[in-house]
Amino acid sequence: MALWRAYQRALAAHPWKVQVLTAGSLMGLGDIISQQLVEKRGLREHQTGRTLTMASLGCGFVLPCRADSQGPVVGGWYKVLDRLLPGGTKVDALKKMLLDQGCFAPCFLGCFLPLVGTLNGLSAQDNWAKLQRDYLDALITNYYLWPAVQLANFYLVPLHYRLAVVQSVAVIWNSYLSWKAHQL
Repeated sequence: MALWRAYQRALAAHPWKVQVLTAGSLMGLGDIISQQLVEKRGLREHQTGRTLTMASLGCGFVLPCRADSQGPVVGGWYKVLDRLLPGGTKVDALKKMLLDQGCFAPCFLGCFLPLVGTLNGLSAQDNWAKLQRDYLDALITNYYLWPAVQLANFYLVPLHYRLAVVQSVAVIWNSYLSWKAHQL
């Protein structure tokens, strides 16, 4: 509980910094889990550069356009959803989830996968082929996890805690994304 209260205080005092550092840390943790538990690389074969790249993507890829927008793209997206669809009923939560999963998720994956390919040195042609091969599978996998999480998140969780819920679940998702993005 003390850790949660400290997180809440830091989030209230420095929302942008805390969210960016949290996103980067959890993206890096997801890659560590991917390399160690999924790919079973072991410590000697762990690709530290890959972990740092994924952590950097967590910090940099999700940065907002303005420092006063209070958080990464995901946090900003939740604010947009609340402006577009104000209210907290079950129907409102369902509409937010459908918009989130119908618009945000496909765009996020369509940007994330080629960005990782580019950072891994893939040529434009190889990157396009990898995107064509992996995108649909990643999007379908997204739909196994995120709609239920987001429906509960939009219905049960106050706006200022939604990002924390997503980031907690994202450890699992980031492990999958790292594995998927680094398959050749």
